[in-house]
Amino acid sequence: MKCADFTFYLDSEDEVKVIINSLIPEIRNKIPKTDIKLTCSGKILYLKIETSDISSLRAACNSYLRWINTALNVKKTL
Repeated sequence: MKCADFTFYLDSEDEVKVIINSLIPEIRNKIPKTDIKLTCSGKILYLKIETSDISSLRAACNSYLRWINTALNVKKTL
């Protein structure tokens, strides 16, 4: 298994909730060959991506990092 771990230190617990709520549909509709774990502790968000091959890992990382970035940008504009 290939694995990538990300830790995000956010400005507030509200930002953590926004990201988690934004990613729930994506996690439920899994990317093929990918296992996602999303956890939080206060203002810290943890994302773990596990895949069977490196190309799937790269694709999943790109997708989830873009979705997180988009959620934060939308929150900033509201």
